[in-house]
Amino acid sequence: MRKIMACLDVGTDTVKLVVGEIVKKKLNILAVAEAEGKGVKDGLVEDANALMTPLKSVIAKCEEVIGLPIHQMIVSVPAMNASYSVVMGNININNEGNLIDGKDVIHVIQKAVKSVRSEDLEYISMIPTSFALDDNRVVKDPKGLTSRTMSVRGVMVRTPKKNIYPILACLEKLGIDVVDIALSSLGDYYEYKTKELDKEVGAVINLGDETTTIAIFNKGVLTNSKVLNLGGQNIDNDISFIYKVPLNTAKDLKENFALAHKNMAQTSDVITVEDKSSRVISLNQLEVSEVTMSRLLEILNITKKEINSLTKKEISYIIFTGGLTEFKDFPLALQDVYGNNAIIGKNMEIGVRNNKYSSCLGLLKYYSYNAKLKDKDYSMFTIEEQQELSGTILAEENESIMGKLFGYIFNG
Repeated sequence: MRKIMACLDVGTDTVKLVVGEIVKKKLNILAVAEAEGKGVKDGLVEDANALMTPLKSVIAKCEEVIGLPIHQMIVSVPAMNASYSVVMGNININNEGNLIDGKDVIHVIQKAVKSVRSEDLEYISMIPTSFALDDNRVVKDPKGLTSRTMSVRGVMVRTPKKNIYPILACLEKLGIDVVDIALSSLGDYYEYKTKELDKEVGAVINLGDETTTIAIFNKGVLTNSKVLNLGGQNIDNDISFIYKVPLNTAKDLKENFALAHKNMAQTSDVITVEDKSSRVISLNQLEVSEVTMSRLLEILNITKKEINSLTKKEISYIIFTGGLTEFKDFPLALQDVYGNNAIIGKNMEIGVRNNKYSSCLGLLKYYSYNAKLKDKDYSMFTIEEQQELSGTILAEENESIMGKLFGYIFNG
């Protein structure tokens, strides 16, 4: 079976949808689409009706490319006020010969999830750190091993229901089944994940249009995060205020004229624009870059302080990603604040090399990893559809949005 899935990332500035296929542990992109974000503020849905327009747009664009209707997808959700709890679960292995299979992995994870209940927070994911078997054996993947008992230890992630339900409700109206939900930070990590990173403690920082998300990973496990209401729009606002130009003009100046650092900016590079009074004004690249640089350095310095407040452990790596890292001369600004202690992530998949796609790309890889751990085959297309394509917490038994979602997560 071809392992094909779609991932949706709903942002304030853009809504993105990526369809990809895992082939020999490599992600191949089949389709990608984006639309102007509507109905979202500070990463949360404020107007579900407005959001429907970009959702329909990205789904239609991807369907046109692959030639098949999309009925299933993974959804990236924001980490605002996320909660992280260490949980444990234990089960007996009753299979013939006490041989552990994927169903046992699902069962023990269910037990761990059920150990913590909250009416205010919704379960997102449980990230196993280790499985313990008889004779004090501790393994990452227990499938195929024998043991009379098995326990799991991991980190359970929960978020406020308002972070999730509005998006899921919109997709349900569009006839889309959500097969998994995960924090965008997990996607960012899995996009750049290596064996070396899985042994260290580090931070992954996503600089977006309206928010900046700082996530701490301990040996590949997401343990803490914080979302700041800072991003590219703050730079737009500064340019708009100082030069009295409309916000759309300010955004265009940031993306197509200014530099992230003034060192390479030229006074001889001049542009003319209209201000809010329809007067034509001339701006040179150096003066606009000084404005953008000032705000960007402020944002970077704040992220540096926040890392120290999120973990007391020694940080071995810091990776920056997100759309704002594509800002011209961003590496120079990063060097000013972090020196050589931080790097910029690079998406290597053809067609989606802009860092604004890192969450979607990584979550497709994360979903594939989880499916393998649980010994599950997956694809959003049936065998017949794939042939056509080639030619061209266990919720309560109800039909609620979350009920159907957990049916996918735990039952396959």
